Amino acid sequence: MTQREVTDQDNLTWTCVQAYAGLEGKAAEKATELSASEEGTVTVICTPSGQAQTVRLELPANWLDQTSDEELLQQIAQKR
Repeated sequence: MTQREVTDQDNLTWTCVQAYAGLEGKAAEKATELSASEEGTVTVICTPSGQAQTVRLELPANWLDQTSDEELLQQIAQKR
């Protein structure tokens, strides 16, 4: 399962992973297909290291490679 970690200005480390990323094989393909929106976005769950609440983001399908840490932190801040 591929994930990314980013740390915000409050020193919270957020671990972000695409929904259904832990599945493998045909189940993973089907889950990814079902979770992708018509706009080409996928659901990403970001879990904090501290007391803050988990957030759910809608990001481009290529978020792992194409979304900067700053953009990811902005999206998290907007959802908190």
